[in-house]
Amino acid sequence: MQQSPSAADLVFNAAATSASLDRIADGGRCTVMAVTGETGVRRRLLEMGLCPGVEVDVVRRAPLGDPIEYLVRGYHLSLRAEQAAQVVVCDRSRP
Repeated sequence: MQQSPSAADLVFNAAATSASLDRIADGGRCTVMAVTGETGVRRRLLEMGLCPGVEVDVVRRAPLGDPIEYLVRGYHLSLRAEQAAQVVVCDRSRP
């Protein structure tokens, strides 16, 4: 079982590799750092499992690029790019 990164690891790597979730390429893996945006949308994203420290895999994009399918905590979640842009992540697919 893969161990989750510590908070110190996330902060250390955030400056060099942070991006919004909608910017991660297909097949990429990232770790959620924060969820921003309007309170209602932020709350809903957190309820769907996009909490800090959670690993997310980008599965695929729709033919026109929106929505985007993610693998979060063992289930598939599709988000509009606008919603995914509110999730700040640390890109784990880069070396």
